[in-house]
Amino acid sequence: MNYAELNMEKLTLATEMLKAIAHPMRIAIVGYLDDGVQLTVTEIHERLGIEQSTTSHHLGILKSKGVLSSKRDGKNTYYFLKHKALTGILTCIENCGCQD
Repeated sequence: MNYAELNMEKLTLATEMLKAIAHPMRIAIVGYLDDGVQLTVTEIHERLGIEQSTTSHHLGILKSKGVLSSKRDGKNTYYFLKHKALTGILTCIENCGCQD
């Protein structure tokens, strides 16, 4: 990769997405939505074991920073990763955090 040709606008967006992900609950949410999985707020809050309002707060942050997208289907809103490239971020986090 030629770092001299990096687009500052894209780098700024990537930085904002990484900041949004940088929380244990939000990392877990990204993990649950890996590989094209789509889940509702209720499904996510049950898996996390936290209040639904707290889950909604985390989802709002991830969505506002471009990490997640959502779609409505009847009464339910399904959340999913906005960019397929984000699926590898958990592997990177795991590899960086698990060194002895």
